[in-house]
Amino acid sequence: MIDRVETDDLRNLEPVHEHEDEGPGRWTKRLVLFLRVMAGLAMLKGLYHWSRVVGIGVGEDLFEYHSIAWQTATIFFAVIDLVAAVGLWLAAAWGAVIWLMSIASMLAVEIFFPQVFGGGLVTGFLEFALLAIYLLLAVKAAQEAPP
Repeated sequence: MIDRVETDDLRNLEPVHEHEDEGPGRWTKRLVLFLRVMAGLAMLKGLYHWSRVVGIGVGEDLFEYHSIAWQTATIFFAVIDLVAAVGLWLAAAWGAVIWLMSIASMLAVEIFFPQVFGGGLVTGFLEFALLAIYLLLAVKAAQEAPP
């Protein structure tokens, strides 16, 4: 009888976890929500660029009539934004990296090559603001995580 009780106790032993009942923190949840919203925007942006490539809803402003720089940038953003959208939705580290590369590329095109897309300052400020929000949320989420 004693042997059976001791072996049952040994079988039911589980490791002790320090933060067992804690889920993701408040800032981590906000970061994931932000990444999901950015995934939706990146998906829309990528689909917009693909619509320009295939000629949906552009009238007489066809893809082949634009400069090589415009065509190259459009294809680049059509691909990278959709890839970033998948990674952001999954809240994967590579998704954030691809999205940051897309943001940095769009900022570079808008600032240094305004002749490609028309140099929209509103787009540049919006992209920079989204980047700043992401960095703030990422830092706050990292601070609440245990070391």
